[in-house]
Amino acid sequence: MAVPVNSKDALLQNMNAGDYFPISYEELEERAQTVMSAGAFGYVRSGAGGEETLRSNRTDFQKHSIVPRVLTDVSSINTSITLFEKQYDHPFLLAPVGMLKLAHEDADLAVAQAAARYGIPFVQSTVSSYSIEEVAEVSSLSPKWFQLYWSNNRSVSFHMAERAEKAGFEAIVLTVDTVMLGWREEDLRNRFSPLKLGYGKANYESDQVFLQSLPDESEESIIQGILNNIHHPSLNWEDVAELKKRTKLPILLKGILHPKDAKLAVENGIDGIIVSNHGGRQLDGIISAISALPAIAEIVNKQIPVLFDSGIRRGADVVKAIALGADAVCIGRPFVYALAAGGQKGVEKLLENLIQETKVSISLAGASSIAGLSSVKLVQTT
Repeated sequence: MAVPVNSKDALLQNMNAGDYFPISYEELEERAQTVMSAGAFGYVRSGAGGEETLRSNRTDFQKHSIVPRVLTDVSSINTSITLFEKQYDHPFLLAPVGMLKLAHEDADLAVAQAAARYGIPFVQSTVSSYSIEEVAEVSSLSPKWFQLYWSNNRSVSFHMAERAEKAGFEAIVLTVDTVMLGWREEDLRNRFSPLKLGYGKANYESDQVFLQSLPDESEESIIQGILNNIHHPSLNWEDVAELKKRTKLPILLKGILHPKDAKLAVENGIDGIIVSNHGGRQLDGIISAISALPAIAEIVNKQIPVLFDSGIRRGADVVKAIALGADAVCIGRPFVYALAAGGQKGVEKLLENLIQETKVSISLAGASSIAGLSSVKLVQTT
């Protein structure tokens, strides 16, 4: 649906607000650091290894420059997108981020309700701080997807997908780049493991199939069971095919960077893919997500939706990613920092600003819709 662009209102609202809330990503990160523990902040902020990929996710974005058009009618902007026959008002989703109690006690409940206010899909993590059912209860009418970490016990994976479907979630996002944990030096320095501390246990301790696989239901057994299940080096296309048989929901694969894997996804009947390097948190020294996007978009050729994750910070980033072939983008660390800085209201403020900045960016690029961004020219600099 096209809406009038009124960036002046958004700017004035921010200027006249009584309590200043951080606007830029850098300010949000600084504020979050002051309220989170060193271990919790380090876990969210850091990347794998020497953080080369974490940095390149941003520096490679900056190598793409928009060449705007002028004298086009941008008095009304249509930012809506359609994914799996459902229309959403804005071209972004909230990416799956686990263990959100690291940032705020209300965690997933706060984020889901903030996303619901704007009709933005919230992708809940398997290792969330509240269960599938608890999130569904506070945001029953809003769009939600469920991110699935594969379990060594496949029955647990199938049952979690079943729970999500019963709870009204609209899609399953299977993460495929976490067959084992990346080498995360910040966590090693801080000697910090939120999984071991129980921040991500909610979906497991409420899952009867998982609990039945344990010797008992003590806290120690639950945590050890999670650690035994969360990494899955044997995950393969046959597992994905079996998952497809077990759910009616669309299945997206998150963590695709190679065009050949994107091609295989299409050939194996996958419903969508998310181009992502896990925010630079898995294998260091790999291609940035934005550099991987064009070749994947080309080979997929609109046969299935291509979403983008890893590095989105501003409205101009949304324009660039969609111009390079993404159908929608996922926001990660920014909303975690906003959650830490202001709880549900903080996430709502972040989304309000991002919505307005994205509309302004689309307009000033010379487009009037998300579809029109495919015609926006980008030039690449070194």
